[in-house]
Amino acid sequence: MIDEEVFREKVRRENRFRVIPLLASILPGIFFIIITSFVFIEAISFFQNISIWEFLTGFRWSALFSDKSFGSIPLVWATLVIAFIAIIFSSILGLGSAIYISEYASERSRRVLKPLIELLATIPTVVYGFFALQYITPSLKTILPNIEVYNALSSGIAMGIMITPIISTLAEDALYSIPYSLRMAAYSLGAKKSQTIFRILLRAALPGIASAYILAFARAIGETMIVAIAAGSKPVFTLNILESMQTMTGYIAQVATGDAPFGTIEFYSLYGVALYLLAIVLMVNLVALYISKRFSYTVSRL
Repeated sequence: MIDEEVFREKVRRENRFRVIPLLASILPGIFFIIITSFVFIEAISFFQNISIWEFLTGFRWSALFSDKSFGSIPLVWATLVIAFIAIIFSSILGLGSAIYISEYASERSRRVLKPLIELLATIPTVVYGFFALQYITPSLKTILPNIEVYNALSSGIAMGIMITPIISTLAEDALYSIPYSLRMAAYSLGAKKSQTIFRILLRAALPGIASAYILAFARAIGETMIVAIAAGSKPVFTLNILESMQTMTGYIAQVATGDAPFGTIEFYSLYGVALYLLAIVLMVNLVALYISKRFSYTVSRL
């Protein structure tokens, strides 16, 4: 009887403990629904006055001027251009460092280099913004004299440095997790180390590397402080990356800090832009999940 009571008490304690991880797994989904619903409800006030078609297809954004126009393409264009610059720049640093740490560095070097790269993620983004404005832009001006003080190129480079740890860490983990026997099989067939890396290992690690790039791209799209400081606040559609641009997050920060009176159409436009940004980031993450599942094949199939 005593043993049975002790057993039941243990079961009750175990069931009470299970509530904690259950809540921990449910709450993120609840927070996502709450945040998305909040942005969506607030955006309704904007789209009741502005045509969705005009918002999605318009090439002129002048929400804070007397002659108001709410075509979001300039904001979306600037967001994607700067994010692509960041991805291109971080590819050199991120994937290159991942290959070196995984395939060339000794175990001792790996223990030093990997945390050193990850330290980049600890730097506040406002510091990256001022670094782009005060150092990268003046340095680029010696090569490109026509570059403006606020421009897309320098902010994209700073953002590329910021997202390098994402690509480097995830890509290195993907490469490092490949069985050593696959490398030995390639070497036994006479393949050089460079051939093994580029023809075998990168292919085997493709799902992890692709996911790293897409997650880094999503992080770049949602970045605020770097573009708010270094990219400028000129919402124009231009192909010149040496000029000032305004991203979606840059506009949201500008309005949210008091540049538009509360309750006005320009104030509620930030929720329209936020909803559009949320949809883009969600789509990018869904693509990452699809690619990860679509190209996840076992090493034995190679």
